[in-house]
Amino acid sequence: MANIRSAKISRKTSEVTIQGALVIDGSGRTEIKTDFEPLNHLLTLFAFHGLFDLTLQAQGDLAHHIIEDIGIALGQAFKAALDQKEGINRYGCFSVTMDKVVVEVDIDISGRPSLLENISAKNEIQVKSILDHTSFDNTNFKFKDAKEFLEAFIQHAGISLVYNIKSGEGDLHHVLEALFKAMGKALDQATQIDIRRKGVPSTKGIID
Repeated sequence: MANIRSAKISRKTSEVTIQGALVIDGSGRTEIKTDFEPLNHLLTLFAFHGLFDLTLQAQGDLAHHIIEDIGIALGQAFKAALDQKEGINRYGCFSVTMDKVVVEVDIDISGRPSLLENISAKNEIQVKSILDHTSFDNTNFKFKDAKEFLEAFIQHAGISLVYNIKSGEGDLHHVLEALFKAMGKALDQATQIDIRRKGVPSTKGIID
């Protein structure tokens, strides 16, 4: 039986307390409690569609601190669970449709973190307005908060992530749902083991 790749989630500072657990080879079971219902919802979608088991509890002072530090802690957990990354596919790509919204996510578990946003939707100006000015279902959660989480997550997981909003005929809720679902599916692809692969999927022989 193959080893189950997992890691504890733990981060405690003077500003936040975060704890939980991650199982990469899971079934999509979640128990997520942060101070932000939109983030609870998005992380639940991410884990469910990525088939990751994720438990997470987070408390803190400011929204900025909690959101960023959850990204840090979850990124660190993914990196720890993947260990030397032997046998993984490394790359993943998935496109998700939510009503009239389409978002594609491309991932490379490269050890060289980078985040790139692209908008190829015909109504690019309208999409940018949604991302800049709209809140998630009349809450205080905005796209910049989700992006702050993503920046922290990819930096500490060692992931290169590009997302492309290909159609934006909808609201911020649908854009974010499509983004996090696609990220879960793409990361599932990238973390899966290819039995033909011997060692690390890099000609360098190492992924930092």
